[in-house]
Formats: sequence, C-alpha cells, structure tokens
Amino acid sequence: MSVAVLQVDGVDVHIDGDGAHTIVMVHGWPDTWRLWDAQVAPILAASGGQDRIARFSWPGFDLAQPPRPMPLQGLVDLLERIIDTLSPGQPVTLVLHDWGCVFGYEYLAQQPQRVSRLVAVDIGDHNSAVLLRSLPGKAKLMVAGYQLWLALAWGVGRWVSRALANRMTRSMARAMRCPVPPAQMGWQMNYPYADQWTGGYRLAAQVAPVCPTLYVWGKRKPFQFQSQRWVQQQAARPGCVVQAFDAGHWVMLDQPAAFSACVTEWLARTPVK
Repeated sequence: MSVAVLQVDGVDVHIDGDGAHTIVMVHGWPDTWRLWDAQVAPILAASGGQDRIARFSWPGFDLAQPPRPMPLQGLVDLLERIIDTLSPGQPVTLVLHDWGCVFGYEYLAQQPQRVSRLVAVDIGDHNSAVLLRSLPGKAKLMVAGYQLWLALAWGVGRWVSRALANRMTRSMARAMRCPVPPAQMGWQMNYPYADQWTGGYRLAAQVAPVCPTLYVWGKRKPFQFQSQRWVQQQAARPGCVVQAFDAGHWVMLDQPAAFSACVTEWLARTPVK
C-alpha cells in the first residue's frame, strides 16, 4: 500500500500520497504501522491530494528487528526527528492510539508549534489524578494487573527466556481480546510498561492539547483511560470534538468505516494552521 519508504534512525517510515501536508499516524501496543491500513485510502481520497500519510513502527515493535528498548524521551526525540525529516517547514497532523497517545502527547507538550491538528484514540488524561480518583478499585487492580504482567514479561524475555516471555505476552493479549494475530506480537514490545512501572514516566507532562483535537474512544471496555472532566474540557475547546463509539480499545479495527468517516469529516472542517 505504501508508495515510499524513508529511513530515520533505523526506523522505516512508510509514506502514502504526495500532498503538501503531512499526517503522521502513530500506533501503540502491540501493533505496528499496519494498524491504520483501513484509514489511509479514505483520508487521502477526502483530502483531494492535499495530504500525505506517514506511518512507522516503534523500535522493538517490528519483530523482524532486534529488541530496541527506548525511554520516553528517546521515543519523543525519535518522533521529533521523523516529523522534522518529513515536514521541516510546516506543522503536521498527529493521529495517535494507545501508547502512541502517550508518546505523542509528550511530543506535543514539548513542541506545540509543530502540531496543527490532533486525532487521539482511546487514551486521554492517562496520568491525571482526576482519572485515577475516578477509577473504581476493581478497575485499578485490572490496570495494574495487565501492565505489571507485561512488564514482567519484558524482564523474563530480556534475562530468562524469550519463548516464555512471548507466551506470557500473547496470553495477556488474548485475555484483553487484542485483535493482533499472536505471531505478530512479542515480548520486546513490552518495554514501555517496564519503564512506566520503574518510574520512567513519572515526569511526563499532563495531557493538555492546545491545538484543535478530535478525541475518540470505545465504550465497550471494563474501564476507561480518560476522565469525564477531561472529555468535557476537550469538548468545550474551539475546534474540538469528542465522540464515543460502540467499540473496544481498537476503535479503528472494530468500526473501520465509521471511524474513517468521523476522522475525514473532522479533518475536512478543521483547517491546517
């Protein structure tokens, strides 16, 4: 599907379209750049040739490559280099999901002038005290349970047994109803969880986008990663839209046509600054 591949710091960046404005689509766990396959054609068609789309897999998430753990700032710096390489003179549109939201929000906090529009999926004010207080005890245990298990799998893969670590990772993904085929996920994708639970994300900025934002989330989940207050704050900002879907965490896979329509309609009425 992609028409060009550009390498930045050993990461393949797949580019579709040749418009002047760049949309960077960023995945999370346990996905790759292929997460957004169903959205590329509709977005490019709706833009009338004005956009191009760039996608990449985070280091360690491409199983054909060796494990490559990176701290939060390292991931933000990588995203900065990719964006500066693709669009040195113009801000970009970011489309984020899962851990991609965490990394993208941190980039946005550090480089607000480089992002014209933001589409974020299913991860909102993930590190706010308001969200933490809003989660019931059972939800907090569920969050800690799956994240610590994946962090442990990272350590097992690095120091004990990669085969065992892969089984641990894939068993948790099955429990979470992850749509990614088991053969496409591995223990080396789990390093953000390990880094988070050892304090590496302690100083991450609070999530407070300043650009026009479309925030989308799935309702069919045992807990949410956004507080109601944060959603209301986003809805009240000029140029911002919030929308819940009858979907799970992977909204773009559960409701691909509806999700693509939502994104393309919002992009069409939200001009690039």
